Amino acid sequence: MFIIKLALKSLLNRKFTVALTIFSIAISITLLLGVERIRIGLENSFSNTISGTDLVVGARTGDEQLLLSTVFHIGMVSNNISWHSYEDIAANELIDWTIPISMGDSHEGFSVIGTNEDYFTHYQFANKQHLQFQEGKAFHETFDAVLGADVAASHEYKIGDEIVINHGSGDIAFHDHGDKPFHVTGILQRTGTPVDQTIHVSLEGIEAIHIDWVDGMPDKHMHFSAEEVEHLHLEPEYITAFLVGLKNRTDVLTVQRQINTNKSEPLTAVMPGITLQRLWNMMGKIETALLIVSGFVAIAGLIGMLVALLTGVNERRREMAILRSVGASPLKIFGLISSESIVITMWGIAMGIAFVFLLLQLAKPILETQYGIYLNPSGISLQEIYIIGTVIILGILIGIIPGYKIYKYSLLDGMTVKM
Repeated sequence: MFIIKLALKSLLNRKFTVALTIFSIAISITLLLGVERIRIGLENSFSNTISGTDLVVGARTGDEQLLLSTVFHIGMVSNNISWHSYEDIAANELIDWTIPISMGDSHEGFSVIGTNEDYFTHYQFANKQHLQFQEGKAFHETFDAVLGADVAASHEYKIGDEIVINHGSGDIAFHDHGDKPFHVTGILQRTGTPVDQTIHVSLEGIEAIHIDWVDGMPDKHMHFSAEEVEHLHLEPEYITAFLVGLKNRTDVLTVQRQINTNKSEPLTAVMPGITLQRLWNMMGKIETALLIVSGFVAIAGLIGMLVALLTGVNERRREMAILRSVGASPLKIFGLISSESIVITMWGIAMGIAFVFLLLQLAKPILETQYGIYLNPSGISLQEIYIIGTVIILGILIGIIPGYKIYKYSLLDGMTVKM
């Protein structure tokens, strides 16, 4: 205990150098834990987005592209599926339920999905949890809309509020459907998935707002009011994709093969779990590269501590000699220098952890709203404990080097003035 107190006083006597060393270690820990926390948050956000769905079906495209665009709202698929093909596949006796999805519109940067009421019945997330309503109910009329939790919170929408859908996706919209506004009928409870950032309307609503549009632009010679289209029987000609749930999950390969070899239209059916695992395998190299870079930063910080301690040893030879002269054994001198490295390492780790949690609190709303990444700003995972433990061990080992060097100094060497 005496050695620790002496080490603390010694470090406080060299505040500036020690502070810089602690700060460099803190930055290293911040990078290491920050990369790990974002990796875990990203993986959890993706894996929790969809559950209980056996197949995702879309036009012929890459498996990962179809999953990302349909489920995670990242990117867009290039082609649509005819409604006729959807109905034929949905009638398959092996299929229990389907959820049609029509995409391509937005509101204030949030995606708009056209679907039917089966979405609220069969869509599941995070270990087969069903969607629940925070308030209101599902859509029933043509211009009803159900909002995700983030959409409602960001604009403080309430039941009965009016929203206007923009043509096209993204934050910038050149045309809107202001002549046919939607009315909020329900707000979903938070799920921690892209559902929170989505506006859900009926397929009839998607058809209604585009009924007087041609080639992505309003037709100057044709116009239907909202009141007029509400009395029409609207059925989509095309949809973007659809989700499939089977009566028996053992039939998944059979149904997937039937869809992929469909002769009337080129389609792609993917299993979400397998495709997501393949996506993570592709991203694994990027994760490893980030961890390696962060690891080198941590090593650089610890080497900086070693340099500072070695420089200090050379400057403190007389101080060590005085301690020896008043009865301090070489082992205690060794313990003093080693304790300084441990104290510096622990302070750096504590400051780094504080930085991580502070940055997570600041970045959390931005990552959730803009990128759909939900981070847990509390608690420390087992992997993070391993990282912290590794840095502590390295800090102890590094402290042995200057400790051993001062251990070898003799009393005469320390008291002799070098010319």
